[in-house]
Amino acid sequence: MLKDLIISRVRVKLLELFLAIPGKIFHVRDMVRRTDEEINAVRRELAHLEKAGMLSKEPRANRLYYTFRKDYPLYFELLELVAKTSGLGKDLLKNRAKLGKIKFVMVSGSFIRKLPPAEERVDLLIVGNLVLPELSQIVKAEEVRSEREINYTVMTQEEFEFRKSRRDPFILEILKGSRVMIIGDEEELVG
Repeated sequence: MLKDLIISRVRVKLLELFLAIPGKIFHVRDMVRRTDEEINAVRRELAHLEKAGMLSKEPRANRLYYTFRKDYPLYFELLELVAKTSGLGKDLLKNRAKLGKIKFVMVSGSFIRKLPPAEERVDLLIVGNLVLPELSQIVKAEEVRSEREINYTVMTQEEFEFRKSRRDPFILEILKGSRVMIIGDEEELVG
């Protein structure tokens, strides 16, 4: 999906690498290993991304390290795009038909940004009539891949609307936080 918008395969892989682990610093050779691309192609794309103001580089002991700049104007939009087109978001979209009838899928902004988990947090909210074993497999696969537990909640649309209309503190807490919508309209979710 992201490759449909960005023509360069190497650039897509680099963006996914940097934005899948926000704030991480990468060495050129490490990026070559992780993307499985030629070193010259990686260097060329790093130069493009740096020139565009997306990356900053830092020399350390004869090596160059790169990190994605959080002050880049489209940082959060790119973070959301990567969240939808890789990892958990990609798996949920790819298996949407197997999962049942889904109205909303929301991933918390703190989960996307890889912030330390809060005690009473929900990383993933899914509203609809779901096939729970299918969802469980997808979530477990992402937990293994990301080495992080995913706290998720599943509700029917009727239950969600009822709890929202009753101003349920659990639902209000979820809705007041930052979020990335994988499936569904954010205005309809919150409204």
